[in-house]
Amino acid sequence: MPHYVYMLKSISHSKAKTYVGYTINHKKRLIKHNSGKGAKSTRGYKWTLIFKKLFKSKSKALKFEHELKKNRKKRLSILQEYNEQKS
Repeated sequence: MPHYVYMLKSISHSKAKTYVGYTINHKKRLIKHNSGKGAKSTRGYKWTLIFKKLFKSKSKALKFEHELKKNRKKRLSILQEYNEQKS
């Protein structure tokens, strides 16, 4: 079974907000976030997927998710890469 760590960027507000999470189905999870049924901190925003990483084990995915949530520099780096690709 696949395990994903993903990062979302808000698209509905002027200030970019990011969210990091874990899932086994990133497409369904994004739909949940955008319908207001995702994590509490994501409600009221519209989101786009800007990063996903596949893991073979749940434990490795959850460890990476925790590290990414705590590492602001890495999150900013992912956001900058996404913005550069969009330009």
